[in-house]
Amino acid sequence: MKRRFLFPALLLVMALIVSACAAPPPPQAAPAEEAAPAEGGEITLGLALSTLNNPFFVDLRDGAQAAADAAGVKLVVVDAQDDPGKQASAIEDLIQSKVSALLINPTDADAIVPSIEAANEAGIPVFTVDRSAAGGEVVSHIASDNVAGGRMAAEFLCNALGGEGKVVELEGIPGTSAARDRGKGFNEYMSENCPGIEIVARQTANFNRAEGLTVFENILQAQPEIDGVFAHNDEMILGAIEAAEAAGRADEIVFVGFDAIDDAIQAIKEGKLAATVAQQPGEMGRLAVETAVKYLNGEDVPEYIPVDLALVTAETLK
Repeated sequence: MKRRFLFPALLLVMALIVSACAAPPPPQAAPAEEAAPAEGGEITLGLALSTLNNPFFVDLRDGAQAAADAAGVKLVVVDAQDDPGKQASAIEDLIQSKVSALLINPTDADAIVPSIEAANEAGIPVFTVDRSAAGGEVVSHIASDNVAGGRMAAEFLCNALGGEGKVVELEGIPGTSAARDRGKGFNEYMSENCPGIEIVARQTANFNRAEGLTVFENILQAQPEIDGVFAHNDEMILGAIEAAEAAGRADEIVFVGFDAIDDAIQAIKEGKLAATVAQQPGEMGRLAVETAVKYLNGEDVPEYIPVDLALVTAETLK
């Protein structure tokens, strides 16, 4: 009896095996596309910028790209649009794609720390450019001395006003090292060396020209007397000049900016802007890429690489 049922059972098992082998494999999800490192050990650098809606950072990107092209390395640029959340997400994507190194221009010094720590855990070296971070392991920081730049602007404005007058300060994005340091240098110099200057208003305009215009419009209405204005960047000071011109008060105010973007240089030539502190964003981008490449090739690099500042006025332009 056992032999009678054994042979049909074996036939059934063999049929099932043949059927399974002939069946098409189940569909699989397509793998997610990644910007994987190039073959052959090519260096890929991720450049995370706070915004590209500002000529300063466009110049920084262009300087970095030119250096990357010269060094034969790949550069991937991401724009946070001044949003810390977007910057964190973009950096997470760069980490997942396993870039060789990260060059970060933080939107917010504190908010960027978890992203830097994530890169640290992934073994990806981090370099900060123009703005510093409040934590995490950073190989090298490439930037101008923003405190010194703030003092430079204050000294010029103090002298231009003869040591006395009412001054407005337009501040950059809260939380950025650039806004903090430029404001620190400016206010330290004024309190130490120019006691006759009174800061009658101090408001943020987030490094934005349109906000600089709107904020200064409101200040003009509240302050019947304003002798000078210092803004933490040229975008804001150009907005303030526009507001003052519309109110018919531009001629009575000395305006000082920071960054020396092309529009600011033109405003100096036209006599609208008295001075701006010149950074070299293209040089920052170049140095950031070159420093990262040196480090990845096993060379020692400094923890801080300063980029020179200069005061630009109608006299210096001559």
